[in-house]
Amino acid sequence: MPGLFISFMRTAVPLVAGWLLTLAVQTGVTIDSTTVTGAVTVALVLAYYGVFRLLEVLGTRLRGTALQTVAGLLLGWARPPQYPDADADLPSWLLTDDGGRE
Repeated sequence: MPGLFISFMRTAVPLVAGWLLTLAVQTGVTIDSTTVTGAVTVALVLAYYGVFRLLEVLGTRLRGTALQTVAGLLLGWARPPQYPDADADLPSWLLTDDGGRE
């Protein structure tokens, strides 16, 4: 389940950050149709991604059902993301408790 949260946040944070930057550029925050459209777009994209990512995880737990494949395709790729072990690429001296210091 941590992979699900990470993948969701990797999509949500850039969308929200972009929307906030758009608001910051404006001189004075006014609620007009463009602002509302931007907020609704972000909300719908987050909801779409969240629903289909949860369905994909559910399909994975059911051991590779059609649900996983269909949800994955609707997210743009038929397989859920696989995140490599971050420690695998680090030199062994960086993995020690003292950070390589003696």
